Amino acid sequence: DWSSDVCSSDLKKAQDAEAMAVSKIPLAYRDKCGHILIDLNKCRRENKFKPWQCGHERHTYEECEYYAWMDRCAQKKGATA
Repeated sequence: DWSSDVCSSDLKKAQDAEAMAVSKIPLAYRDKCGHILIDLNKCRRENKFKPWQCGHERHTYEECEYYAWMDRCAQKKGATA
């Protein structure tokens, strides 16, 4: 299960929430993958938002968002069945 890699203890989630607030991540993006967005945005700022930079970080973030979406779909499908 992929979420075991992403999900962690409550302490880690609290630290992530604090880090997202310090990094000024908008509330809409503070989801399961918000901690990955911190690194992506840092890379983007360091490289002056060049679209060909930060490919690995962007892929990791988009992959996390995809799996989070798949989880939501599975939960919704399970709730309606």
